[in-house]
Amino acid sequence: MHGEYKVPGGKLVVVDLDVVDGRLSDVRLSGDFFLEPDEALEDINRALVGAPVDADGAELAGRIQSGLPVGARLVGFSAEAVAVAVRRALTHASDWVDHEWRLIHDGPQTPLMHMALDQVLAEEVGAGRRAPTLRFWEWAAPAVVIGSFQSVRNEVDVVGAQRHGVEVVRRITGGGAMFVEPGNTVTYSLYAPGSLVAGMTFPESYAFLDDWVLGVLRELGLNVWYQPLNDIVSDAGKIGGAAQKRMVSGAVLHHVTMSYSIDAAKMGEVLRVGREKLSDKGIASANKRVDPLRRQTGLAREVVIERLIEGFRRRFGLSDGPVTEGERARARGLVESKFATQEWLLRVP
Repeated sequence: MHGEYKVPGGKLVVVDLDVVDGRLSDVRLSGDFFLEPDEALEDINRALVGAPVDADGAELAGRIQSGLPVGARLVGFSAEAVAVAVRRALTHASDWVDHEWRLIHDGPQTPLMHMALDQVLAEEVGAGRRAPTLRFWEWAAPAVVIGSFQSVRNEVDVVGAQRHGVEVVRRITGGGAMFVEPGNTVTYSLYAPGSLVAGMTFPESYAFLDDWVLGVLRELGLNVWYQPLNDIVSDAGKIGGAAQKRMVSGAVLHHVTMSYSIDAAKMGEVLRVGREKLSDKGIASANKRVDPLRRQTGLAREVVIERLIEGFRRRFGLSDGPVTEGERARARGLVESKFATQEWLLRVP
């Protein structure tokens, strides 16, 4: 069995192994990482031999740590990263380049249509009727998009939203509320098979699925990193956040919204940003919570998106795969039956 795991911001970890009587056998670790002393490589291999195939990441990492000699140095990877590679081997995980990725970047859609398309496209990938897909969103109207489990009254100033003509919608993923206006955010969704994140915990999959974005942003000159659980930040402030859902079909929906340019005063009148949320970020003012990409890159929003698309294509391959008429019709039906209803919007009042 063969498993690979690219450590976000780090090195590639590769594990080949056999299984005999339900336990790991003949474990062979390799990769482009750095390890001192050299002999520690065999120590890691030996530590993993005999581990049960149902061992979780914590147990595997513990075995590795116990087997390392005193003073061993792991650079660009960790015991936890090796454990992920082992779990990916055992679960027959796939890699990015194992799939033929499709791109959707169509014209502006209503907020409700975006919510419905996310569900439909994820379900289509899970059913095998659509190849794994990367979709960039364009907005036809301003909106507040709240997480699946958030309270409307706690997160949104409804009067302020009505005054500014901002529609309030609820998505199917968890996480926090986001304020968007046409042209002011960069939002994308990944619709991927579950095999892509097999062997990973939820926190590990968040960083893994966005590592390519950080690579492109660094190419644009930004000093960025992933801040668990789901934030993309730079030394100049927060850039964006991610949300994720594992579908019943096994597919993974993962999307990210990054701020390009934001009307912070309007955001403050539409969202209820509590003191606890701000103190958690170490910030004194809601106006400073999100740092726009425009100021950090100096590039037009369209150019930023173009660079992101090209960066993905360079790494994994990407060809056009627009929304089909059938998918669009299903999404319109979901808008009427689910996303536009008060039952859905106020499922948590």
